[in-house]
Amino acid sequence: MSYLLPSLSYSYDSLEPFFDEETMKIHHTKHHQNYINNTNFILEKTAFSSLSIYELISILKEITLENKDALRNNAGGHINHILFWKTLKKDTVLPDILKIEIEKQFRDFESFKDQFEKIALNHFGSGWVWLVNQNGTLSIVSTVNQDNPLMGKYISNTYGNPIMGIDLWEHAYYLKYQNRKLEYIKSFWNVVNWNEVSSRLQK
Repeated sequence: MSYLLPSLSYSYDSLEPFFDEETMKIHHTKHHQNYINNTNFILEKTAFSSLSIYELISILKEITLENKDALRNNAGGHINHILFWKTLKKDTVLPDILKIEIEKQFRDFESFKDQFEKIALNHFGSGWVWLVNQNGTLSIVSTVNQDNPLMGKYISNTYGNPIMGIDLWEHAYYLKYQNRKLEYIKSFWNVVNWNEVSSRLQK
């Protein structure tokens, strides 16, 4: 089985003016596709080629391949972007069930946003910041490069089920925001698909 680039449920320009059309197109068709191509090449003719990307990530610790680091980076890039694309949509409203859970852990929504932004801004280099469900408790965590909390503590230094994440690689924002990382982070709130995030929490 080969992994395929998932189609988006929206057009590349539908997140304007917050995420620009050119960045979205390059990000999806070039960067994400490259992670998929590399993952397929690494897994070709191995016992792992029939696994779903979620199954593969969940057993990454046990996999023994000579190019395991490359697999970690590229398979991680694939699953991270699958999660990312689905949580993007303009003009959604924070559902009450998610609002209540956020307020349990972060006092209120504004405090949650402030903490998320601070962690994202202070993240050095490429990586991601995630809102994760850790056994029923919401936490904000960060991962380097293309690591994902689903890889577990041994690999990603954290754990949990990601319900929302922001891509902090420069290719995600540099064409529009250049070095204005905070502006990109703040713009992210305008394109979060809160319905998808809430659905993941309930799962």
